Formats: sequence, structure tokens, C-alpha cells
Amino acid sequence: MTLRNRFTIISSLSFGIVTIITFAVVFFVYYDSTKISYFERLRNTALISAIYYLEQDELPKSRHAQIKTEYNHLIENKKVAVYNKYNEVTFGQNLNDANIKAMHLKTARNNKVVQFMSDNNFYYGIFYPDNQGDFVVFVKSPNDSFKSQMVRLSIIMLAVLILGLLVIYFLSRYLSKIVYKPLSNVVKRINDVDYTTISNAITSTNTHDEIEDLIKSYNKLFGRISESILLQQNFINYVSHEFKTPLAAISGNLEVFAQKDRSPEEYRKVVNESLENVYEIESILNNLLLMSGLAKLEKSHQQVRIDELIWKIYEKLNPKAQDNNSSIKINLQVSTSELLEFPGNETLLYLALYNIVENAIKYSHNHPIEIVLLEKDKHLVIEIKDQGRGISSDDLEKITETFYRGKNVDQVKGSGIGLSLSKSIFDHHHIQMKIESLIDAGTQVILTFPAIK
Repeated sequence: MTLRNRFTIISSLSFGIVTIITFAVVFFVYYDSTKISYFERLRNTALISAIYYLEQDELPKSRHAQIKTEYNHLIENKKVAVYNKYNEVTFGQNLNDANIKAMHLKTARNNKVVQFMSDNNFYYGIFYPDNQGDFVVFVKSPNDSFKSQMVRLSIIMLAVLILGLLVIYFLSRYLSKIVYKPLSNVVKRINDVDYTTISNAITSTNTHDEIEDLIKSYNKLFGRISESILLQQNFINYVSHEFKTPLAAISGNLEVFAQKDRSPEEYRKVVNESLENVYEIESILNNLLLMSGLAKLEKSHQQVRIDELIWKIYEKLNPKAQDNNSSIKINLQVSTSELLEFPGNETLLYLALYNIVENAIKYSHNHPIEIVLLEKDKHLVIEIKDQGRGISSDDLEKITETFYRGKNVDQVKGSGIGLSLSKSIFDHHHIQMKIESLIDAGTQVILTFPAIK
């Protein structure tokens, strides 16, 4: 069932239920008030009848005649019965009425009044003490008019209910078409999306309602999917490009090597070159696997000494920096030792910092690398500076994207994964990474750790 049909059915049922309850309340209120009105008229008739029959001996003949003339249409002998204390009809012609029973007469004497409905008639009785004795005066009136009013009211209410249901049904259909039109457009746009247009955003309705929230959620979801697809495309391009070089080198060396016998030195040279290429492929694959499982390493966090990690990286990379006619300088300006203790995954943090420092060495252009540890507003800040070729402003916006490499890397080897992996690791640890760079002036990576509590 579509939302539009569901909305129509629910609104129609809701209107029907509310209307039926309202009509039921109105009907019973009207029924009760009309019945009370009928009994009130009968009470007046009973009182006039009592005066007419029982006060005849006390009223002047002219007054009695006047009463008979004025109320003759009310006082009909066949509708009146005046009972004495022996429950015998002494006045009126409503004799032997089976609906007026002894218990009704007793109730009238005890309560001074009694009223009921029976056999399509209203009955009303009053106790009337007189100088001739105590009497009970009963009058009756057909309830045909009352029933007719109730039937007419029921027919009117039923007609209004049916007409109202029809109106609300078609009105709901019309309104649901208007209300769900933006949603239908969203569904149509989603159905029209294919592989090439998945990144296209749906135009917002600017209605500030749930449909606009749905559109925003759709755009965010498919934006992430588009990024994932782009990442997969880049990965395929990267694998086909980056893996091709070491694999070609391995296969080329082995093909040449197999053409004739070689000396032990040549064996060792080919084996070493092949191993270097294999290690390069293995390193790339390890980084990719590490990135894919980064979110699962939350439970491996423990207290890590950041300064010790920096010294480990120094011991590992300083020889490489020296081979590149450069060096690494460490400047520790932290007086609060607690800042140097950070809860995280030691292996990941080591790898992330290692990648940053290694990149600085690659592009240092024979200038020293400086690593500064300092504290700012209870935050540990690490600045890694080089004086190399720098990064252009266009490249700087994309430099942390996976597989992206700057346009001025020239012959410097790289996979485009290291900086992206470092960014992911820092984000995982809630460490802010900011990169500042100028062409031919150098690059500075600023890492701001969360404040201590």
C-alpha cells in the first residue's frame, strides 16, 4: 500500500470515527432533552387535568368553564385517568390501561411523581391531595412525533456522515497528491540515478520539513557512495599503475636473468632488486589493509609517550635523512609531562608520524627537518617543518585524499597513501592535522592533540 493510499484511508477512518462519536453524543443528548421536554408538557397537562376534575366543586362555574375552553385540546377524557385511594378511575375515560400498574400508582404516591414510556406512549403521573381525598392523576400522549423526530435526526446524521466521508476521502486524495508530490519527485530522481550520475545532488525543496531532511540525507548518503566509488576507481588506477612498475621490474630482471648463467654477485643483485620491489608491494598492501580496518582498533588504545615515539622515528629515519644530505632536529618545549602521555594505538600513531616525517625528508632538498613539540592552552602541539619544494594551493586541498600526489613530485617515489593514512589515523584519535605550505619555501604539518582533562 502506498503512503498516499494509507494517508487517505487513515484520514477517512479518523474523520468517520470522530464524526460517529460526535453524532452519537449529539443524538443521545437530543434524545434525552426531547424526552424531558415531552414529560414536562405532560406534567403541565396532568396538573391542569387535576385542577379541572378535582377542583370543580371549589372553582366558580365561570372559571371552570374558562379552564375547559382554554385547555380543552389538552384535557381529553380518553387520555386522562384520575385514581382514588382504591386505585379506581373516578374521572377521565382512560379506563383499564394495562400499562398503568399498581406499582406506578404506589411510586406516584411515595415520590409525588412518576414517568415512563410504554407501548408507543408517554405516561406521566402526579400525586394530588384534595378535600375529597388523595388522588393520582395520570395522563398519556403518543410518542409518534417523538419517534419521527428521532428517525429524521438519524437519517440526517447518516446522510451527513456518508457525505462527509466522501468529501474527506476525495479531499484526502487531492491533498495527499500535493503533499507527496515532492516525495514522488525524490523517488523518481532516485530511480533515474545510474552509475554516472550518482554524485548529482537532488535540489532541496526548502520546505523545512521531513521531505527536505530526506533529500539532505539522500544527498549525504549518495555523496559518500560516490566518494567510495571514486576511491575504488582510484584504487584500481593506482594498483594498475603502482604495482605495474615493481612487477615489471621483477619480471624483467627474471627474464634477463634466465637467459644465461650468472655469477653469484649477479644472483644476489637480482634477488635484492626483486626483494625491494616485493617489499614495496607488501608495504602498499599493508597500508591499504590498515586503512580498511582502522575503525576496529578502538579497543587497542593505551597510554603512549609521544616524545618516545618521536625519538624512535628519529633513530629510524635520521640515517635516511643523512643519505638524502639532510638531518632531523628535535626541539622539545613541553614543560607539562602529562601532555606527552596520550591514550591511543601506539603502532598507528608511530606509523602516522613516521609517514609525515618521511615525506618531509623526501622533499627537504638537502635542508634539515625540524620537529617541535610544544604546549598551547593545555594542548600538545607537534610541528614538523621542512624547507623543501612546497605544495601548491591547488594540490594542498587534495593532498590528504587517498592515492593523490602533487603535481611537483617529479621522480620522488610514493604511493599517495601515506599522508591519507596518517590523516585517517589522526582523525581516529581526534588529533587535528593542519598543513601549511609555500612553493619553494617548504611545508609545515601542525598536529594539535586533544586537551588534557
